[in-house]
Amino acid sequence: MELQWPLILFTTLIAWSSGLFAAQGILAIGENARKAQLPALVASVALLALSGIAVFFHLEHWERIFNGFGNPTSGITQELIVIVAFAAIAIVYFAMLRRAKTEGTVPKWCAVLAIVISVMLAIVCAHSYMMAARPAWNSLLEIASLLGTACLAGPLTLAIIMAIVGDDVSPLRRTAIIGAIIGAVCIIAYALYLQASEGLFVEINYYFDPTSPTAGMTDVASAISSSMIVLWLGAVAVGAIVPMILAVVCARKNTAAIWKVAGGIAVACALIGAICLRIAFYLLGMSVYLLY
Repeated sequence: MELQWPLILFTTLIAWSSGLFAAQGILAIGENARKAQLPALVASVALLALSGIAVFFHLEHWERIFNGFGNPTSGITQELIVIVAFAAIAIVYFAMLRRAKTEGTVPKWCAVLAIVISVMLAIVCAHSYMMAARPAWNSLLEIASLLGTACLAGPLTLAIIMAIVGDDVSPLRRTAIIGAIIGAVCIIAYALYLQASEGLFVEINYYFDPTSPTAGMTDVASAISSSMIVLWLGAVAVGAIVPMILAVVCARKNTAAIWKVAGGIAVACALIGAICLRIAFYLLGMSVYLLY
């Protein structure tokens, strides 16, 4: 399938934004990261805005986008609803930060809302791609992979912000390690599923063009081979394992300098890996819609 770069960037930025907002919500429950709360919120909202800009480049007639919102069961409608909810909670979060008696704190209920809406945003945006006609996409592991990117990039980005503004990063150490491990496991699990998706096509002979009835609908072997390097080297090695290792190193050293340098490299690797995973996602997104 042709690569859809606007959607690749959209999903990557969505995962990054939701991961960052959830991470600051986790620390806000314990009244930590006080100096970083506002900068992190601004960064999260900016990433959300960039994701919205990216997705518009996917639309040939963007002025018709509202025609798709009439169906509440459509993926684009559900994405819009959760994005609006995310923005509304971000505004409430900002208001709570501004009116708090203690600088950089929010009520616990507000922090919990930030975590919940962040998880919902990643799940809903990933769920939009699940469809029976594309077996490689039709798995809950696809949703887990986007949550995995959020778990990797979000806490590490918050750690960098905390190190820059002078917050103590110690309260984030456990969250960063756990998030990196969960993220790596989710990404590796979906990578295994994508590789195994080749077997979903071999039991039936698929044909596409009625003028060439013996020509296969999809060259499965070619699609699999072209995506394996991107999948395992880019998405797994660079995008999952390296950030996980760097997160552990940063947490053990726990100095501002190491969080800025190694943490920055880890975030960059996580984002590169997320893009590589979506590239493999589209390369393996072979359609069997004629059977449905």
